[in-house]
Amino acid sequence: MHSFALIGAAGYVAPRHMRAIHAVGGDLKVAYDPNDSVGILDSYFPNAHFFTEFERFDRHVDKLRRRGEKIDYASICSPNHLHDAHCRFALRSGADAVCEKPLVLNPWNIDGLAEIEQDTGRRISTILQLRLHPAIIALREKFGTSNKRHKVELTYITSRGRWYYTSWKGEDEKSGGVATNIGVHFFDMLSYVFGSVKRNEAHLRERERAAGFLECARADISWFLSVDSNDLPPEVQGKKTTFRSITVDGEEIEFSEGFTDLHTRSYEEILAGRGFGLEDVRASIEIVSAFRQAPITAGHEWRHPSARRTSSK
Repeated sequence: MHSFALIGAAGYVAPRHMRAIHAVGGDLKVAYDPNDSVGILDSYFPNAHFFTEFERFDRHVDKLRRRGEKIDYASICSPNHLHDAHCRFALRSGADAVCEKPLVLNPWNIDGLAEIEQDTGRRISTILQLRLHPAIIALREKFGTSNKRHKVELTYITSRGRWYYTSWKGEDEKSGGVATNIGVHFFDMLSYVFGSVKRNEAHLRERERAAGFLECARADISWFLSVDSNDLPPEVQGKKTTFRSITVDGEEIEFSEGFTDLHTRSYEEILAGRGFGLEDVRASIEIVSAFRQAPITAGHEWRHPSARRTSSK
């Protein structure tokens, strides 16, 4: 049985990691979060030690190591800007790291983590769950070796309330902004399917939404991301809080289902030695980092998704 630690136990995504650890037969020995709203632990690991002070958490992990009960994996669900430091902590504690997206905020952080991997002999894996989605696997099989250029449009709107802007997610320095926080796994998927990025344009960069254009090896991609419910299509508003759409050459790619167990699938792959490592994540981190620095330019045929739907009728 593999033993786990969890950093960021009160976070939004932490229950998915708890469920995945439980599903693969792991044992969560210890968890940490500065906030103590972690009653969800009772559903999976009621005997896990829990700390709200990192120093006490660190001491407990070290005590386990010195007793010959070291942690095998540290799962990291902390705020984005802390991922780098927490991955370093995990490796220096003798554990492999399993880190939520985005692994880091900037590509040069990946180089530093690679040095820590080499120094410690431990490994960092990240959650790139869309690569495991059946629809995306089929998409890559269909377009991964295409000799034709494709036109792709991505729209992802996931409504967030007022709390979002008060939390660390509303601070660009901590979250990386909307494009990084909710878009990084889509950018990973797009470059995974359509090849390396040749051009990266920023067309819109606001607190609630972002939009841009990517020229990949095999596709021209226009994208729009938002956390504002007002951007939901009229036919969805009041019924759903999330809208996803990917079209390739005008054809809708259906991938609205199949998301529920992707974290468990990710853990299964990691435990089997097939997790996604530092180099797998580099392309998506380069995309979001460059987008944050890029000047805002006129849209490359970009229109708000509602305008696209109106004009196509």
